[in-house]
Amino acid sequence: MIWSLFFTFIKIGLLSFGGGYAIIPMIQHEAMAGGWLSEGEFQEVVSIAGMSPGSVATNSATLIGYRIAGIEGAIVSTLGMVLPSFLIIIVISVFFYRVRDSQWIKTLFYGLRPVITGLIAYAAIRFGLNSVEHAFITWQTLGMLIIVFAALYGLMKYKLHPLTIIVASGILGVAFF
Repeated sequence: MIWSLFFTFIKIGLLSFGGGYAIIPMIQHEAMAGGWLSEGEFQEVVSIAGMSPGSVATNSATLIGYRIAGIEGAIVSTLGMVLPSFLIIIVISVFFYRVRDSQWIKTLFYGLRPVITGLIAYAAIRFGLNSVEHAFITWQTLGMLIIVFAALYGLMKYKLHPLTIIVASGILGVAFF
């Protein structure tokens, strides 16, 4: 099981692009395909990982490893998740200095932005749909959407500080739900 955790998370860490939330769908697929977690347990893991300091992907790997194989599982899952990034950054940093002004490199990085945005949107929609029992639009879902759109409006129109938006959204969420 230890090797299975290590190779699963090294594969995810090696083949994933974007931030932690962009990697969540891949972690979910592997955790559920391996029979390690149910969908509800996976949502709990991601919730805890998101509240913990650090990358949500690394925290998720650590929590899944701990649930499956204890401390050793947590260590190898975390190592598997971060080792590819660590090695790739070292190798790329050596060569990036030479090609940093290349238009091809600039275009490549610019082209990855929509892919990463799509993966994050997929994760958000998937969690949103899974949190609703049977009906898509409930009062809670409608209230959540109102808070989200109000937060986006405040960020874009009034240039409010993100911390203000987070605190206000949290207060509204607790007050109304």
